[in-house]
Amino acid sequence: MHLPQNKMIELDHVWMQWDNRIALQDVSLSIDEGDFVAITGPNGGGKTTLLRIVLKLLKPTQGRVIYREQGREVKDLAVGYLPQKNMIDQRFPISVEEVISSGLLSQKLDRTEVANQVAKIIDMVGLKEHAHRPIGNLSGGQLQRALLGRAIISQPRVLVLDEPLSYVDKRFEGRIYEIVSQLSRNTTILLVSHEMSKISTMANRHIIIDKQLHECSASHHYITTECE
Repeated sequence: MHLPQNKMIELDHVWMQWDNRIALQDVSLSIDEGDFVAITGPNGGGKTTLLRIVLKLLKPTQGRVIYREQGREVKDLAVGYLPQKNMIDQRFPISVEEVISSGLLSQKLDRTEVANQVAKIIDMVGLKEHAHRPIGNLSGGQLQRALLGRAIISQPRVLVLDEPLSYVDKRFEGRIYEIVSQLSRNTTILLVSHEMSKISTMANRHIIIDKQLHECSASHHYITTECE
């Protein structure tokens, strides 16, 4: 459901620089409620940096990020975030169940409600047999599924997914496509992935990040020259 006049997130002339290296250069972007934005680009092009700035986990060197609800500027939005696996310390002594339930910490729910929601999501991401297993004992794909569960359990208005298919086997890859497709009906999605063939059929917007932003209208969008 795309509502083009209902802007949710705006990046206004954003730059990001570390030392003398420019990570993002003059990026402006407006994301509307209901958008499904597929993001690709070369390694080191700034995709993850862009997502972290959108989430306000990084403050840009220049420019600003604006959140809106019903046309009014607000401080925060209900956002679910699936980071890349390498940003997670698997040595931390926490179980799959605890990882997924941590996505509900901002909500005031009783134990029964939390348990019911966690059980539903664990089943959805195919980790029922691993619910009490420490994340340090999981494979890369299993951890990725647990992190996806944490990102979606609160039914956020905005879902940010950074390489959601990383480490996931082909059998469960199809299930992730199903989950994301279902969520996109009522959720604004930003998704970074190198695997764009299937994602591109679900997304209504395609963006390439290589320090600068290029919005693409080509049928497939792996390189800047295919954009108009």
